[in-house]
Amino acid sequence: MSDRAKTLHLSDPDQTCALAQAIAPRLEPGDVLLLSGQIGAGKSHFARCLILASLDTPEDVPSPTYTLVQSYPGRRGEIWHADLYRLTDISEIEELGLIDAFSDAICLVEWPDRLGDLAPASALCLHLDAPAPDDTRVLSLSWSDPSWDAKLKGILDV
Repeated sequence: MSDRAKTLHLSDPDQTCALAQAIAPRLEPGDVLLLSGQIGAGKSHFARCLILASLDTPEDVPSPTYTLVQSYPGRRGEIWHADLYRLTDISEIEELGLIDAFSDAICLVEWPDRLGDLAPASALCLHLDAPAPDDTRVLSLSWSDPSWDAKLKGILDV
């Protein structure tokens, strides 16, 4: 369980994107963000904004729902965006190369519950909730690795 947590109320997709853009330049290979929440909560939107903020040249950032993993050449290292919703067996995680990517790349993982015991203990957990029919979101962040304290300092005051 996490020793550290923060809950943010995000009023619209732009505020969600701004938070992702603020976090992006602070990430480095070995950082893992686990994005959970129901379908339509904004996981892919957050990931897309973070990835685009990390690229030298903008490119299309589709959801990896069907490919399971997309990778991008980020400024600070390779970025892996995984969507494990369609994962049928935990053994597929190793086949995808995701375990190695956890230490070699910046990883964004949607539907991290599919990782089971393979989820890195040092990951930043982000849970998005859409409690109302409008564009507001509640983002709950939790982490136990102290390295996230410095990475998140000054940007969680949204």
